[in-house]
Amino acid sequence: MTALGEEKLRKYTELRREFHAHAETGWTEFWTTARIAGILERLGYDVLVGRDVLDLDSVMGRPSDQEIAGFVERALGQGADPGWIKKMDGYTGAVALLDTGKPGPVLAFRFDIDAVDVSEAQDEKHRPFREGFASMNENAMHSCGHDAHAVIGLALAELLMEKKDTLGGVIKLIFQPAEEGVRGGKAITARGFLDDVDFFLGAHIGMGIPTGSVSPACGDFLCTTKFDLTYKGKAAHAGGAPNEGRNALLAAASATLALAGIPPHKDGATRINVGVLQAGSGRNVIPSRAVMKVETRGLTMELNSYVYDRAMEIVSGAASMYGVEMTMAKMGEAVDALSDEDLAGIVRDRAATISGLERIAPPVSLGGSEDVSWMMRAVQKRGGKAVYFVLGTDIAAGHHNEYFDIDEKVLDYGPALFAELALVLAAGK
Repeated sequence: MTALGEEKLRKYTELRREFHAHAETGWTEFWTTARIAGILERLGYDVLVGRDVLDLDSVMGRPSDQEIAGFVERALGQGADPGWIKKMDGYTGAVALLDTGKPGPVLAFRFDIDAVDVSEAQDEKHRPFREGFASMNENAMHSCGHDAHAVIGLALAELLMEKKDTLGGVIKLIFQPAEEGVRGGKAITARGFLDDVDFFLGAHIGMGIPTGSVSPACGDFLCTTKFDLTYKGKAAHAGGAPNEGRNALLAAASATLALAGIPPHKDGATRINVGVLQAGSGRNVIPSRAVMKVETRGLTMELNSYVYDRAMEIVSGAASMYGVEMTMAKMGEAVDALSDEDLAGIVRDRAATISGLERIAPPVSLGGSEDVSWMMRAVQKRGGKAVYFVLGTDIAAGHHNEYFDIDEKVLDYGPALFAELALVLAAGK
């Protein structure tokens, strides 16, 4: 299959830069969702957004309603379609559906759309700044490539609609919010969109794979649980009546040190990290409140559970030891996943037919977490096939770096490969 061609590549390059300039972090992607939904609807898809694509009980790490209202106003001020904003009803994300009306498999494709909590570089050596498409939103930057993911999904949507008469079955295009922090994938999955899917495909750009290459499978997804802890004690004068206080800071500090002492597991990789500890109000006041932001990881669900269960024992014990109350809120979660070898083989074989893809790269070891794993597992659990691959692109700096940028050629061969895979799988070849 040929790639997009100059005219479409120019259109989608401009769209990628538009998304880049309107970077929005997890659960705040109101401008982004509205823009995506409008394009999909004009292409002829049935489009669902916001509350209609999420299981709200599975939503994790979402800002407060008051904060969300501010992000909605920001999106409207930046030109978001008020009609789509209203349909979202405070939640982000979109799913496009195409029922061909003919026999065939159910295919699902996932594209994440959120930005990272990074302040974008503001100097001339950074192309987005130099050429005028750096993020206009404070501490929000597409420094992981999800702007390109969204555009690849939209380009795929156009290619599939052009080939509608040759397709069978049902197509589902999932534009997922809040991947960063693994907060949104479970909510999409729990809503049931993967329950009837025969083939599931997802991809990431970059990740050390150069322009013109594809890695047919990405593995070593670490399971993870991310949670916030709040210790609530009692303030008192640190000099005059320290015995009357209950020190939340000491509880949090003791918990932090003890968490670092959880032994690694003999059966595989485990991780734990306290990334944030905030406590105290003044040097002469017994701290009455402390907040910890923690994550556990494991190569398998069992290994992650080992670390998480030990962590819960420790943080509860610290609360008891210092006589303070403790509350916990789960902020994100992902499971392990593996690509099906035969589906990865199809990716490898069809990549050779795509203009601009010249090399097959080795499998990529993620070494981190990705909540696409919820979707892959849901499909595989009912007998379907799933694959997560890497579309190579040269990058200006590492993922999540303030100088991150991409070689936009990936916007050409990326959608073409996805479309070729859709045509092959829908035809049952």
